Amino acid sequence: MAKPTAIRVAILWHMHQPDYREPHSNRLAMPWVRLHALKDYLDMPLNAGAFENVHVTFNLVPSLLDQLKLYTEGGSDSHLDLSRAPVEVLSSEQKLELLESFFAANPAQMINPFPRYRELYRKYNSGRSDRGALVSLFSSAEIRDLQVWSNLAWVDPIFRDEAPITALFAKGRHFSEEEKQVMLDWQLGLMRRVVPTYQKLQKEGRTEISFTPYYHPILPLLCDTNVATEALPSIKLPSERFVHPEDAENQIAKSVELYRELFGGDMPGMWPSEGSVSEEVLGIIARHGIKWVATDEEILSHSLAKSGLNPSDNPIHSVYKYGPGLKMLFRDHALSDRIGFVYSTWNADRAVADFVGHLKRLRSIYQNRLDRVVVPIILDGENAWEYFPDDATDFLRLFYQTLDEDPEIRTVTMSEAASEVEARPLPSVFAGSWINHSFRIWIGHAEDNAAWDLLKTTRDTVVRFQTEHPDYDREKIAAAWERIYVAEGSDWCWWYGDEHRGAHNEQFDRIFRQHLIAVYELLSLDIPFEHLKPIHIGGAGTQVVPPDTLVTPEIDGRVTHFYEWSGAGFFDCSLVGGSMHQVDRQVSGVYFAYDHDRFYIRLDFRSRKDLDLIAGLRVAVSFFVPELSIDFRLDEDSAVGGEEGKFSYALDDILEMAIERDYLWTEGFGALSFTVTLFERDQKIESWPEHEPVELEVPDRNRELFWPL
Repeated sequence: MAKPTAIRVAILWHMHQPDYREPHSNRLAMPWVRLHALKDYLDMPLNAGAFENVHVTFNLVPSLLDQLKLYTEGGSDSHLDLSRAPVEVLSSEQKLELLESFFAANPAQMINPFPRYRELYRKYNSGRSDRGALVSLFSSAEIRDLQVWSNLAWVDPIFRDEAPITALFAKGRHFSEEEKQVMLDWQLGLMRRVVPTYQKLQKEGRTEISFTPYYHPILPLLCDTNVATEALPSIKLPSERFVHPEDAENQIAKSVELYRELFGGDMPGMWPSEGSVSEEVLGIIARHGIKWVATDEEILSHSLAKSGLNPSDNPIHSVYKYGPGLKMLFRDHALSDRIGFVYSTWNADRAVADFVGHLKRLRSIYQNRLDRVVVPIILDGENAWEYFPDDATDFLRLFYQTLDEDPEIRTVTMSEAASEVEARPLPSVFAGSWINHSFRIWIGHAEDNAAWDLLKTTRDTVVRFQTEHPDYDREKIAAAWERIYVAEGSDWCWWYGDEHRGAHNEQFDRIFRQHLIAVYELLSLDIPFEHLKPIHIGGAGTQVVPPDTLVTPEIDGRVTHFYEWSGAGFFDCSLVGGSMHQVDRQVSGVYFAYDHDRFYIRLDFRSRKDLDLIAGLRVAVSFFVPELSIDFRLDEDSAVGGEEGKFSYALDDILEMAIERDYLWTEGFGALSFTVTLFERDQKIESWPEHEPVELEVPDRNRELFWPL
């Protein structure tokens, strides 16, 4: 029997964190580069490299590698400093900061599995309502254990057989100061292993490395902010047009230079920041000798329409050629996001079987033309895993093993796909990103536009200063330009506007402006007032903000971790001009979100103590589409409850509700509109929204919103 022809699968894992480095210091504003290094940046290539027939691509952000290097050269962050400090020298303020920031992890998979960490977390939750007395509840031994566990929980399972990690997990509690310091030193040693591991695996020919532009900018917007109008003709742009393709070229050139330094030779390809492309950007990329670029399938769909090509003759599972020879691959949206979102709650066997089943169905569809087929799987290589048990160790091992052994599937790097598959011509390319084929996340909102204006003002200042002071210190001029390039990164505008809300929006705003302020300091110029004024104004800029990602909260009546509701939709009661004065309202805001199985609603209250004075408290959620009403009775005896297969709820600091999607719709998806009403027994207290319900469309499963790339 002839050997079956395999379907090619090109997997790209994108490794990215914002540039947290603070100007003029060796400090990082947040600890996420270091903590993700413990659980993602090293184990991911090691997992892939353990299987001989598995070929994958890792796309790295150069500024991420710079931050890893900074840690190994003495860099630090507040979390690391608080971890290093002996408990006896910590002030009460430092202990409070430690308690309020050292549980920043997904409780279900990164706190609850560890008895001591779970015990400390529960104690913190039970006492945090009295912030003034919180520190006094914890002994020195408990705080030291928290210092250890807030680091230890991030260590990937494949490193738990290394000293000193094995002994710490076995001991579990009552750690000594010496044991803590040895563990923190081990972290630095692990970070030193990251780049050499990628170098070794690429040299062996099974793992390919690519880079984004250096500081992860949205290249098309650097070339011309007016490009945003191709997808959104009516979008409101910054007051001044930003047109600096030379900056886009510099960001790419710096990446190419670092790649050659670390990995030798020419950089083969690129996942541009957030999959953002335009025809001008592709021309710059091609001039730097880069052979392939990857973006999202929605860009292909709109590019085919722009080119006058028939989509049925041009499937996404192929390679395309733009211009003289730049190859383009387009991310399979649904399959990529099954890994990122669907599989975290499945056992490994079921998840891998499902993924492979989809690949084999595609193989059957393309069986007569497999020589022209490749399935690009592209997703974030770090964020998803903290929602899997044991950092997805079982899933990834079985995933790679199955791909390694199945004769009907062949994994290839992006370069292998680009060279092996005959490319289809693509005359025109639509300008957009992987998110809704537009740049709406990074431009158009008043906060985004204010950031662009501030960036342009500062950049113009550097250009003018150079002209007027040709003999000024060259090192300081170079450092000023570096601050400009950092400020061009996508991460700042990611957190401006209504689209993304988290615990650190204000901090991202401050870091962005610090980079621009540093320019004036380097040039010995007065700092303009507008640079000192926050851009992020807090809260939502409109009454209703739609969800922008899948959210799976723990229904316990508390905000159980910093990012639990990040990305949820939001209705801001304070922005509504209605019949009630603000002092009369109980509800301050309504959050709403969904994942593959449930629709969620959260109510925040103006005064939780006032709520306790309401006798016979009841909350009714009225769905107008589909037609359904659910009552949640919230007296002392029923603050937690629900009906199996229909809904559940919990009231503590907040009210959290979960409604099964299959209970709302037979198909599990569709249009949705709702209001929430508070009653005291049968007497209506207030209803939100007052006039028009919150309306949204919940897509079919696997067509929802996805991880940032």
